[in-house]
Formats: sequence, C-alpha cells, structure tokens
Amino acid sequence: MQPKDLLQLAEQFGSPLYVYDAEKIQSQYNRLTKAFSKVDKLRINYAMKALSNVSVLQLIKEMGAGLDTVSIQEVLLGLHAGYDPEKIFYTPNGVSLEEIEEVNAMGVQINIDNLSILEQFGTKHPNVPVCIRINPHVMAGGNTNISVGHIDSKFGISIHQLPHLVRIVENTKMNIVGIHMHTGSDILDIEVFLYAAEILFDVAKKFKNLEFLDFGSGFKVPYKKDDIETDIEELGKKLSKRFNTFCVEYGKELTLIFEPGKFLVSEAGFFLAKVNVVKQTTSTVFAGVDSGFNHFIRPMLYGSQHHIENISHPKGKERFYSVVGYICETDTFANNRRISEIKEGDILCFRNAGAYCFSMASNYNSRYKPAEVLWMNGQGHLIRARETFEDLLKNQIPLSITATTV
Repeated sequence: MQPKDLLQLAEQFGSPLYVYDAEKIQSQYNRLTKAFSKVDKLRINYAMKALSNVSVLQLIKEMGAGLDTVSIQEVLLGLHAGYDPEKIFYTPNGVSLEEIEEVNAMGVQINIDNLSILEQFGTKHPNVPVCIRINPHVMAGGNTNISVGHIDSKFGISIHQLPHLVRIVENTKMNIVGIHMHTGSDILDIEVFLYAAEILFDVAKKFKNLEFLDFGSGFKVPYKKDDIETDIEELGKKLSKRFNTFCVEYGKELTLIFEPGKFLVSEAGFFLAKVNVVKQTTSTVFAGVDSGFNHFIRPMLYGSQHHIENISHPKGKERFYSVVGYICETDTFANNRRISEIKEGDILCFRNAGAYCFSMASNYNSRYKPAEVLWMNGQGHLIRARETFEDLLKNQIPLSITATTV
C-alpha cells in the first residue's frame, strides 16, 4: 500500500484506524506454502488470536487454510466465518474439561496440553481423535514473554513426563492422531527449531496411529529496516527433507502442519493515528496522538518496536520525537524516534500492526475501539465499525440507587 492510499482511508473512515492489506496476507501465505512444496501433505492453520476479524478469517479461508484456535469463542467465530469443523484445530491452555468436551461436540480437532485433562478426557472419550501438545524445553526467541517452549512454561506436557504420558494413553486406550509443539515467537535460529523438531520426531515414534505432526509457528518478521527475520526458505528446505525421511521411517505419510499468525498478518497491518498535540518540555518533544495502549499495547507490553512514519509529510526534515498516547497512564509508543517533522493534525502510520494489535485492544479510559478496514483490489472495505457510546453501555445493567440505600 502507498501512503496516499492510507491518507485517503484515514480521511474516509477517521482515526484511529486499522488497515489490512489483503495482497500482503496472500503473498505471505504463498511464500510459506512454496517453501514447503516438497512435502506432499501440508496444512496451514492460521493462528487467529493474532487477528480475529471475521472478514480476515474468510479471506484466509479462501486461500485454503484451516484455523488454529485457543478458546471456544474463537472456535465459534471460525464456524461463523464458514470453516468446516474438521479444519479447525483447538489448542487451549488452562481451560476446564467441560469446555474441551463442548468444543469436541462441535467436531473440532482437540489438542490437549496437560496430563490431568488428558487422563480425564481419555477415560470418558477413548475413541475421540486427540492431539497431544508437548513442551520440548527449547527456548525460542530469547524472550520468556513470547517463548513458550522453555522449561518454566505453563504450556504443553514436558518431554520428561513422556513415560507418564504413554502410560495414560495405554491405560485409557486413547486415539492419539497427532503430536504438537510450539516453541514461541520470533524464531531466528532455524537450527534451534530443527533441534526441537527432532524431539517431536522422537516423541512421535511412541505412537503408532498418527495422522499429522504440528510444528506450531513463531516465525519472526522484520519490524524495521534491515531487521532480521526467520529464513523460511532455508527452514523449508531443511525441515521438508527431514520430515519426508521421518515419514519413510515411520512407515506412513503424515501431514505437516504449521500455525502461522504473525507471519501471515503482521506486515499486512497499518495503524493510523492523528496527532492531537505537539508538546515541547525541557528535554523532550512529545507527539501526542488520538490513541494509546488501549488500542495498540505491544510497544508497552512487549517492548516491541514498530516503525512510525509521518505520512502527511513523509519528506519533511527529520526531528526526534517521543510518540505518546492520550491514556491517563504512561503509554509511550516510541522514545526519541527520528520522524519527519510533525505538526498537529498530521497522520502517523505504525507499521506491523496486523498481529496482536486490534485483537488486544480494550476500552480502558472508556475510549472506543477503532474501526478496521481491509484493503483489497485497490479499495478500502470497512470490516468493523468504530465503536460508539452505546457500545460502552450495551451490557451494563443500571441499578436504581437512591440516597437511602447507599
């Protein structure tokens, strides 16, 4: 997308505004499938927690993908978007047995990540096809906030509990059809990923009726100029060869599954915010925008860096700004960032706003959630209306309180 297109959308739909480029999502999907084209049975399940707008789900469905879900609500959204139940993968964490049983009744593939629930579910439903999520104890990404395969992670069944795991499966006579792992986000060293894959292969040998192996995702995308990213092509070349060899050793052709979220939608997203005020203090020039961590929390929550561009005056002289929000908290998007000279009323564009941005938005300070637009075939399509005051009140139930009852 071009800055002029984004400016036009900001003028048409207002700010703050999320915009998603359909063509970029498609190109990322094609890039991943091409990297693993040597695997006969490949399945991509989009990790919808990254961006769960129904129109985006429908777009990705048309590409041929399934869904990776983590809650019963995400499953319901997937079904609403038109996905067949058998193309929805359900990998919850810390949920009740009752929720898992409710999702199972919908015909969705269940993935269980702890021994207690596995034994309870297997005892009651031994014939249901189940996938098992293991924790390979491999650190990916270097950040415990986004790495979920390390030894202290709450996710998955430890590989050191494999004897116990096997005993539960044998005692309940469960139908185990898949093995799953997810090491976390921002994988840079593909050799680490391949090492974790070997652990998955070793676990898979313990189960004779598998249909698939799910390697999760967590591929890193570039967040700034010259940023490093996961070498998907190199990973595809090396893992495809090893996976095909394993299938021969296993004696059966298995399906290789990935669950990309950020990889598909991060770079496709743009967040547009208008500058309310430029404020000079004794040491800093603040550019205060009409948004905050209620709409865009990743820089504050994860310390992530998103490129910020003044698309109203992209060729202006660069100055140093701290870009902050209008929330009554410290909500700093960037400290002392070089940006083309900013004036009040300018539109700032935050890059890599497709993943874990709107999906983590809130109504803190009673602010409305922004609108979402899908850019497709050279046109902007409104796919979520901006919230209104009525939306804030929708589920509130007023009490009749008098002075005598207080």
